[in-house]
Amino acid sequence: MSEIKKEGLSKAFVWSHATSVNGGAMAIAATISTYFSLYVQEEIGITAAQLSIILLICSLWDAINDPMMGVICDSCNPRWGRYRTWFTFTPVFLLVDMFLLFSNPGFIQGSATAKCVYVCITYMFYGMIVTAYTMPQMAILPAMTLDDEERNSVVAKGAGVCALMFTIASTFSTQLVEIFGSYRNLMCTYAVFAIISFWVLYKTSEERYVAPKEEGEGGLKQLIYVFRHKEIWPVMLTWCLAAISYGFMFTSSVYYAQYIWAGKRVDFATMDEAAIGATIGGTISTYMGFISVGALISMMILMPIFLKKFKTGYQALIVSQILTILCYVVLFFTGTMNFMYCCVLSFIATAVGAMVNALVNVLVNDTIDFILLKEGKQLNGVVSSVKGFAQKCGNTVVNSGMLAVLALCGFDAQLGPFGQPEMAITGTNIVRFAIPAAVSGIILVIMIFYPLKKYFPAIAEMKAKMAAEHR
Repeated sequence: MSEIKKEGLSKAFVWSHATSVNGGAMAIAATISTYFSLYVQEEIGITAAQLSIILLICSLWDAINDPMMGVICDSCNPRWGRYRTWFTFTPVFLLVDMFLLFSNPGFIQGSATAKCVYVCITYMFYGMIVTAYTMPQMAILPAMTLDDEERNSVVAKGAGVCALMFTIASTFSTQLVEIFGSYRNLMCTYAVFAIISFWVLYKTSEERYVAPKEEGEGGLKQLIYVFRHKEIWPVMLTWCLAAISYGFMFTSSVYYAQYIWAGKRVDFATMDEAAIGATIGGTISTYMGFISVGALISMMILMPIFLKKFKTGYQALIVSQILTILCYVVLFFTGTMNFMYCCVLSFIATAVGAMVNALVNVLVNDTIDFILLKEGKQLNGVVSSVKGFAQKCGNTVVNSGMLAVLALCGFDAQLGPFGQPEMAITGTNIVRFAIPAAVSGIILVIMIFYPLKKYFPAIAEMKAKMAAEHR
């Protein structure tokens, strides 16, 4: 793609963009994904069965409302900006909802129905708020600059901040709750930081490249403009598969450490019950430590290098997926030979593989440019929301798919780390390495035949013309 004159994005914009969705808001998301289930069961008194139904309802609605939010974004034309306006008030709603979601009000005491309804409404509201600020945050970047290198740099910085905040929040939440006094105080503090970041993002952003809204072009028509292009479907599949790859990478790791390696490292002849428990805990924490550090290095160090070296997101994905597949295949066949060998190679696999969940954000910019080229319409919000929908479909596969595979293999958590049938152990190895390798293989094939790359010269010409008109 030909060179476009650098737009000169301010440092304030770059870092507020990186720390808005990926800063305080990501710390909230990490804490909720890790500890919310235990919180509502222990503090509010909702059972696991009740919570599973609540999460199913909220997850389905969360996936559905993504495209709705994209249509709303691209249909409205408020005075403060089509995308920027959302940064002013949605993070305030986040603060309010964190106060409510992590409260145990008196009016729900003694009523199981009231508890379920309260948690369902406040958790559903959280998902809607996240959608309402995530879609515009993704859409504002291609509206700010046409330069792919600048876009990639901003995406990479956001990925690094995301990895750092997720690691801090998911690892040290218990200690932070003790410092702040409660989950509610901690989450509200995170929300305040998110408000500051979003307000700075509003102040420093400018919708330089947003086409005027045309009458009668809202609603379903905007989705049709995206979905009627066959080139978009493989990209959507990639967004979904990236979420599956990333989700399996972390969700299966705990099972792998506990049900494969913990059993290998315990010696019943010489260890008492306390030593056995310490060995199991140490095995899990050691293995997950290698995975977490690998993800941090992937997002903060390797991803910027990959984007700088290979220039485009799809080329960076090709290289990362080849390396990931090689590591996973080797680990599938040799991972049980030696624990430290397994930890080190798993660290390498995570370092080259975890960036997939952020690299696909570059494909969002490619898709926005493609739709503008083919349709002559600015659909940043709709494209961003379609990506969100595909990603949440992938998350749903992770949440149910991994457990389904283990169940088919005879896995039973009640049997503990040492009583699993051999087929369940094999199934654990499959969900940890074989399935992610297969998913990476599909992503690799799609990227080799990336359907948008043949339009890059025409897109570069279009953007050069837009830049000249803007000057």
